Amino acid sequence: MTTTAVVVIVIAAGLVIGGLLMWSRTRRTVTTPAERAVHSALHTASLAARPLRQGLTDHSAHEAAPHLRVLTGAEALGVADPDGAVLAWDGPHADLAEHFAAAAQRAMATERPVLVSGPGRAEHTARTLIAQPLLIENSGVAGALGVVTTGQPGPGRLGAVAEVARYACGQLELAELDASRARLDRAEVRALRAQISPHFIYNALNTVASFVRTDPDRARELILEFADFTRYSFRAAGEFTVLADELRNIERYLALERARFGDALQVRLQIAPEVLGVVLPFLALQPLVENAVRHGLAGAARGGTLSIVAVDAGIDCVISVEDDGIGMDPEVLRSGALDAVETGAGLASSGESAHVGLANVDDRLRAAFGNDYGLIVDTAPGAGTKVSLRVPKFRAGIQA
Repeated sequence: MTTTAVVVIVIAAGLVIGGLLMWSRTRRTVTTPAERAVHSALHTASLAARPLRQGLTDHSAHEAAPHLRVLTGAEALGVADPDGAVLAWDGPHADLAEHFAAAAQRAMATERPVLVSGPGRAEHTARTLIAQPLLIENSGVAGALGVVTTGQPGPGRLGAVAEVARYACGQLELAELDASRARLDRAEVRALRAQISPHFIYNALNTVASFVRTDPDRARELILEFADFTRYSFRAAGEFTVLADELRNIERYLALERARFGDALQVRLQIAPEVLGVVLPFLALQPLVENAVRHGLAGAARGGTLSIVAVDAGIDCVISVEDDGIGMDPEVLRSGALDAVETGAGLASSGESAHVGLANVDDRLRAAFGNDYGLIVDTAPGAGTKVSLRVPKFRAGIQA
């Protein structure tokens, strides 16, 4: 081996060793004991958060208690509901659960922590039981934590228990917000169901009746379409659906309307196959289509064409419902259901019955996907109406 080669190898080895030493020093600097402790505490807090975000129940209390115990550094930890019933106890000294229940009731009644020294049997003389109420702002008492410690707890330990309780309360408050949002979504869906036009139901049944004698087979088909339409519209499923199911129900609705209007109602569908599985709020398209038929085409003597288009737009799916009917005055809409039409802004709250369904859909889209996903309406007298919406092709936490 030449001298030059030896020198190169030595230099390369030196660089490798130097790099390893620098990496080792960097690694030791980054992962200090304090940083590892912080990481561990944050990880434990995240594990406690998951069950608490479901609300305070037997199951969530049992899941969260071990992690809350680690955060408080307690020998044992209990969780009580607002009535003082012990939902979970983690750790030894299970006989203290009864004493915790009594202390929890006092703590929740006074909204202040209660300390019990030497509770229970003689073996617990050197222990202290802390009952810390779980107080949620504007909601009251959600329950209590029971912490068993050795000796008399100082201000530091009491402060730590209070902070853990405050953290738990924050997660329970988020759980209540999630539940409130779910209740609101269900209420809005019920409102949309209530808006399914009684005139449509009356007209659909009249149309079926008109075919009973002249074309019984056609009448039978329409009855089945009507039954499937109402079954889907009043289903007891979740707050979201897939585009394919929503379009299938709209086809049932349009079959009934076309039976009534005949050739005066033309329908054009242009749906990209790759967006059929996109998830969107339940009954998000039905009000748009019904408005187009009722307020656009039905008012035009010549009838008209309804177009439903859904295309792939990268990370989003863009859906539009358009009619070439009588259109609407943008100024009327601005003062009613819309705060802007041609500018591309979304819908505002409105008491105008003709467009409550649109405002409802707009609110639900924004609540599910953010303010960038509201409705956009383009219209003018005599120029028809086009309502467009964007739906993300994927959004974490939202599924049909």
